Amino acid sequence: MKVYLDVCCLNRPFDDQTQNRVRLEAEAVLAILVRFQTGQWQWISSEVVDIEIDHTPDSERKCRVRILTTASRKSIMVSKEAEKRAQEIEKIGFHPFDALHLACAESGAVDVFLTTDDDLLRISSQHADKLAIRVENPLTWLVEVEKDESTNDD
Repeated sequence: MKVYLDVCCLNRPFDDQTQNRVRLEAEAVLAILVRFQTGQWQWISSEVVDIEIDHTPDSERKCRVRILTTASRKSIMVSKEAEKRAQEIEKIGFHPFDALHLACAESGAVDVFLTTDDDLLRISSQHADKLAIRVENPLTWLVEVEKDESTNDD
């Protein structure tokens, strides 16, 4: 399974863990990273992730998030086709960086694009028919996948 994590997901383990939602999403992201390390799933990243991380103002957080990205197996470069697709996605109502992430994820033929960004999730849900990939919250998605796996094991 090919999975794309946006920068919101990568930052989640370093966010304030006193909120239950944040803590649970952070645990889900960490569990997904373990699946990458064990080779169960493939982490597809992109040049856009690197660019967005470079814009992180907190140098310590930037360093921590950058370390996480070293586990990515493949990084999609922003091609002319991806730029064109990003412009189409942006016209639907997505923010420019989100549109670039989605276009790269589509070009990498990922199975799921994970984000903790509520606006991105909301817009993706409203326009799922216009996207070539599935967009989900990492916690919601991981619970669903683990439920399916346990059902298949029975």
